[in-house]
Amino acid sequence: MASNRPGPEAPSIPAQRDTEPETFGYGAYRADEGPWEEWNPTEDSVAPVRGRHRVAKQRGGFARSSTVLGVGVMAAVGAGGMASANTGKPPVSISMPDLPSVGSLFQDGSGDDRPAEAATATLSIVAVASDASRDSADAGEVLRNRIMAQAEQQQGQADSKAAAAALAAAEKQTAEAAAQAEQQAAAKAAAAKEKAEAAAEKAEAEAKRAAEEKRLAELARQYALPTSSYTITSTFGQAGSMWSSGHHTGLDFAAPTGTLIKAVHSGTITEAGWAGAYGYRTILTLDDGTEVWFCHQSSINVTAGQKVATGEVIGRVGATGNVTGPHLHLEIHPGGAPTGIDPMAWLRDKGLTP
Repeated sequence: MASNRPGPEAPSIPAQRDTEPETFGYGAYRADEGPWEEWNPTEDSVAPVRGRHRVAKQRGGFARSSTVLGVGVMAAVGAGGMASANTGKPPVSISMPDLPSVGSLFQDGSGDDRPAEAATATLSIVAVASDASRDSADAGEVLRNRIMAQAEQQQGQADSKAAAAALAAAEKQTAEAAAQAEQQAAAKAAAAKEKAEAAAEKAEAEAKRAAEEKRLAELARQYALPTSSYTITSTFGQAGSMWSSGHHTGLDFAAPTGTLIKAVHSGTITEAGWAGAYGYRTILTLDDGTEVWFCHQSSINVTAGQKVATGEVIGRVGATGNVTGPHLHLEIHPGGAPTGIDPMAWLRDKGLTP
């Protein structure tokens, strides 16, 4: 069988000068740190592996170099840390197997299967990292959805409270407006009622006044004043020593002697003649029994039992009896009572104004 091709020589490391001190850290030159050239073994530079320990081609192109393995491990560790930070779960410990060097993957050994196990472990770490990243993303999405749901719920509650407050304010304003409108309507109704009652009272008073005027006008056509061209000198109830009773019992119409005396209403003459202190007196009895006395006459023109009409002449003014001058003394005795009433009020009630 043909021999394997010799591999390329390893890059040489320049020797460190004895005069230069050994350095360490960034920005300093060290002889054992390079410069290095990336060395990737190829089919031409690496001798084929014989025997049962030949390494099969790795799935997915992983484990081609220590650099790829390092990147996978860093990714897995970083994903695990992110998952722990995002989900709040306790960190997961990852056990890393001792990986052989890249050169050992291609060396022929006696029954050493660790390269295949290392590749499998690497794939498992990458899978764990992928699952952790997916779990982290899912947990973040769930948290985001929960936060959004809570925000929407709080916003909905706030909107509901605002709507309820606005509705309550609107109802209160509506109730206040309704109450104010009701008060205004009640006030207007009360004012209208009062005005209507006042108008009704006024109309009723006007109606009563008109009716009274009509009645008096009708009575005035039925009744008449007892004389004319007179002056009222003494009224009913007036006190004085000139009257035997101590007060005046009638109404005096002062007029010249001979002035005509007329019947105040239709009726029957029940007395006509001399009556002592009353001088010549005529008594006219009306249909309702009221007696009208005409006193101090100078002459009498009627006789007892004679019927007369309103305004008919029954005598003349004189100064007979207990008098101080010519006048007509008029008394009113309702129902023939011995005590008279005020003739002024009685005449006015008949529509007459003395």
